[in-house]
Amino acid sequence: MASKRIPAREDIPDNHKWDLRTLFKNDQEWETLFGNVEQKLEAYANFKGHLKDSLAAFKDAIEFHLSITREAEKLYTYAHLKSDQDKSNQFYLGMHQRAINLATRASELSSFLAPEIQSLPDDVASAYFEDDAIGEYRFYLHKIMRYKPHTRNESEEQILAMTHEVASAASQVFSQLDNVDLHFGILEDESGKEIELSHGNFTTFLINPHREIRRKAFCQYYQAYENHKHTIAATLTHSIKKDLFYARVRHFENCRALSLFADDVSQAVYDNLIETVKKNLAPLFKYLDFRKQALGHKELHVYDTYVPIISDIDFQMSYEKAVDVCVSAMAPLGNEYTGTLKNGLLGGWVDRYESRGKRSGAYSSGCYDSPAYILLNYEDKNINSLYTLIHEAGHSMHSYYSNQNQPYVYHDYTIFVAEVASTFNEDLLSRYLLEYYKDDPKMKVYILNREIDNIRATLFRQTMFAEFEKITHNIVEANQPLTLDVIKDRYRQLLETYFGDTIRIDDELELECLRIPHFYYAFYVYKYATGVSAAIALADKVIRNGQAARVAYLNFLKLGGSKFPLNELVDAGVDMRTAEPIQKAIAHFGDLVDQLISEYQSL
Repeated sequence: MASKRIPAREDIPDNHKWDLRTLFKNDQEWETLFGNVEQKLEAYANFKGHLKDSLAAFKDAIEFHLSITREAEKLYTYAHLKSDQDKSNQFYLGMHQRAINLATRASELSSFLAPEIQSLPDDVASAYFEDDAIGEYRFYLHKIMRYKPHTRNESEEQILAMTHEVASAASQVFSQLDNVDLHFGILEDESGKEIELSHGNFTTFLINPHREIRRKAFCQYYQAYENHKHTIAATLTHSIKKDLFYARVRHFENCRALSLFADDVSQAVYDNLIETVKKNLAPLFKYLDFRKQALGHKELHVYDTYVPIISDIDFQMSYEKAVDVCVSAMAPLGNEYTGTLKNGLLGGWVDRYESRGKRSGAYSSGCYDSPAYILLNYEDKNINSLYTLIHEAGHSMHSYYSNQNQPYVYHDYTIFVAEVASTFNEDLLSRYLLEYYKDDPKMKVYILNREIDNIRATLFRQTMFAEFEKITHNIVEANQPLTLDVIKDRYRQLLETYFGDTIRIDDELELECLRIPHFYYAFYVYKYATGVSAAIALADKVIRNGQAARVAYLNFLKLGGSKFPLNELVDAGVDMRTAEPIQKAIAHFGDLVDQLISEYQSL
């Protein structure tokens, strides 16, 4: 029997690949700009120590730095996209490494700028910042000046800069252990075929309709963490101690305050998320109880919470048809949005299909001088490919509107708002598909089930993770020991709170907190929960309120990074400083659960 082989890059038709000529016509043009930027780096020395000399010198320094940054980003974008086309291509791997090195050198040579701006005499700074000539850069400068109380003297800053590589040791050790040294053994699938268990296929095993296969995969996967639990507990503990070191040396109240400072988010926003979700767990419990009944189990285990309730779904959709579906789903945003979206998805933004050596997964990536290109590995028979397409398209359209409406200095938006646009698109897609498949009851159940599980993972689970981060950091900040037993005990308490009596909590699940890479980037995961809450609220507004809500949302996409993220969301029509959007997201989740139960019972 002939086997299906992954095609080589040259065997993929050109119209199925992204068109990078917007960035550079060819590699030689890239080399020319690289050489020019490399030569210009020396000019940073002309500005060092002279920012206080005159407004003109000050402005020239800022604009020179931004021009270097812009060109370096253009070089990096082309190089990393070329490298991701085929990770075995050594020429483009080298180009990628050169682009990173250039950006690093630029960062080192420009490191004097922020401290020198912060050290300007008050009267000089006031005169500069109030002058109309500097008006375009006021918010940019405001963000730099906010860090002045948290900046040490020049020699101390130099020492702190030298600590960063050492401080990343805990994260690096965990990454190497988790991605290289951990081995999960071999499993047999339902046909008796032996398959090596890995991070990549763990979820595939968990959606297997055969419960015993799911159970074995779960237990075998966590056995690897059981075997290394003391080491991983130590890396996690020392990563948190690293957070505490920087919080104290930077004069922040605690680790969380340091992490939230860049986005100007108060700790009350974080606490409000946790408190609101914990007060409204009833819809989650209702869903898990229904899932147990639908699967016919006396007890529900976590390894039973991923498998679709309806599994025998025959899905088939070409990429071109998927684009049509995405365009139709986004119709509430108007013709300008959907026209740009369609032209981009069919006209050179997207590298569509898997090829030999191509980077796995999916992303949206670009720079100010390019479209936000999309890397996909689209599969016609996988509905997740459709959702991935519209998710990444949300990021790309966010970047499109930002680049079209903001100067370079404000084109880049923060992670806090980044997931709003992508999740917003997924929400509209689910609403559209439920209507599209209105005459196919099994597909409706499948889509409802998928959307519920997506919100469950993004809102409820990530909030539990956020509370775990708060608890563990509080323990270290109180100078109390954070041992393996303490970590497991606190995590089990959270599992019991967030699952209630709906799930049998296996001992292996206490180790889940040891396998989450995001815990090495403190207080990051809460943004997933706030993002999905904001997205659901905004999608509902656009559907219900029409033109005014549409305009507000599109204006939000145009803001880029010109405001702090909470203020941008307020402009869009949702205030994440209140409980309302989180409550609405949970109510939406509850409505979906009720629909699922009703549709399932009518099959």
